[in-house]
Amino acid sequence: MDAAAFDRTYRKRLEPLATTNIADALDALGIHRSAYGIVPMNGTVQKIIGRAVTVKITAAGMTRSTTHMCIRAIAEAERGDVIVIDNGGRLDSNCWGGLTSYAAKLAGISGAVIDGACRDIDEYDEVGFPVFARGRVVSTARGRLIEEGTNVLIQFHGVQVRPGDVVVADHSGVVFIPIEILDETIAKAEALLAKEQAMKADLQAGMSMLEVDKKYNYERMLQE
Repeated sequence: MDAAAFDRTYRKRLEPLATTNIADALDALGIHRSAYGIVPMNGTVQKIIGRAVTVKITAAGMTRSTTHMCIRAIAEAERGDVIVIDNGGRLDSNCWGGLTSYAAKLAGISGAVIDGACRDIDEYDEVGFPVFARGRVVSTARGRLIEEGTNVLIQFHGVQVRPGDVVVADHSGVVFIPIEILDETIAKAEALLAKEQAMKADLQAGMSMLEVDKKYNYERMLQE
């Protein structure tokens, strides 16, 4: 599925869904695809939705990189895609910065999600490019890290992510949806969101939380 097909069929349906709705839907389907400890780096947070363009990072050594990391990912991404970087959760070295954010913004990329650290944080808001990461650092990647591969299978904090899987990130965190179950996941998340909205309406109408809990079987809502 290319970027245009994804936008046409799925983006509008994903926009009202929080990562928590999607994580609950995946749990209900018996698939756990949430990563922990990933937070927005920007002062002004923008929700990220898109297909994954993956980058795998490894330690620098005798094998040299031919290009600076993430350059290929930016070149290969389509408009609306998300750069997803596997740096093994390392917090001592940068793997994304201001210039890559600027280039990605110009390319129409939706954002970057990083299992690791990034730098040049102030520049993200300057260019309006959302970045989610595990931490921030000032040290350069040069001499410390190299890119191992672009658009390859990666692990993101214990979650398998493949090129083309769907990424959603917001204030609560990040979730990854396998492309094979995208329709099923969205439908379940929409149903869960509708139930939550109905519960809020009943609370607004004067029902107690105990009454709402009993009416909607809140504790077991993922099993229905």
